[in-house]
Amino acid sequence: MEKIPNHIAIIPDGNRRWAKERNLKPWEGHEEGAKNLEKLTRYCLKKGVNCLSFWGSSIDNLTKRPLSEKMALLDIYERYFRRLIEGTDIYENEVRVNVIGRWEEQFPESLKKTIHEVIEKSQKFEKKVLNFMLAYGGRDEMIQAVQKIKNELGEGVKITAEVIKENLLTRNIPAVDYVIRTGGEPHLSDGFMMWDIQNAQLYFSEKNFPDFTDEELEKALVDYAQRGRRFGE
Repeated sequence: MEKIPNHIAIIPDGNRRWAKERNLKPWEGHEEGAKNLEKLTRYCLKKGVNCLSFWGSSIDNLTKRPLSEKMALLDIYERYFRRLIEGTDIYENEVRVNVIGRWEEQFPESLKKTIHEVIEKSQKFEKKVLNFMLAYGGRDEMIQAVQKIKNELGEGVKITAEVIKENLLTRNIPAVDYVIRTGGEPHLSDGFMMWDIQNAQLYFSEKNFPDFTDEELEKALVDYAQRGRRFGE
C-alpha cells in the first residue's frame, strides 16, 4: 500500500456488547478493548501512521453509566497509562502522548498524576503522536472554542478557519484522514472531532472493538488506499 493515512481516529464501539455476548461484566469488555488498543497502536506504528487518536470515553460515559463500571474503567486507565510509562514503546518510537477532554474535572488525583507523568515524559517527542480522548465530546469542544474566542478575542474578531482551529482542544494535532468506527453501527457520535474530520474518509466495521484485530485494521487500510480524495474538486 502506498497510501497510508497520516492521522487515524478510532471510535471503539462494542466493548459492552462483546462482553454481553459472553455473559461477562461490561468492564471485562473494556479490559479486552484496552488490550486490543495496545496491539493496534503497535500495528499503526509499524505501518507508518504518524498520528493516532482514540476515543476512550465521552462525558456521558463517565456521568451516566453505573458507578461500578465507571470505577472499573478508571482502573483500566490507571493501569494502561502506567504501562505506557514503564514500557518501551513511546520511547523507542518517539511518540508524544496527548490526553484531550475534561479528564482533569472527572478523574481522581492518582489517575491525573499518572496521566500528567506520561504527558511530561513524552512531550519532547516529535516523530509520532498518540491522542487519548477522555471525558471528551465534540459538541462540548466546539462550544468551549466559541466561548474562548468570544472571551479572549472579543465580539469584533474576524472568524476564520485558522482562528477556530487555534482555539480547539485539538489545536496541536493535524486534521484526521481516516475515521474508523467498530461495533456495526454506521454513524458518528456527539460531534466527535467535528472540525478535524470534516474531510476525513469513514470506515465502519461490523466487528466489536475487542475483535477488531490487526487483520481487520489491515482491511481498513487497504480500503483507504483504494479510495480517491478530491476535497471538493
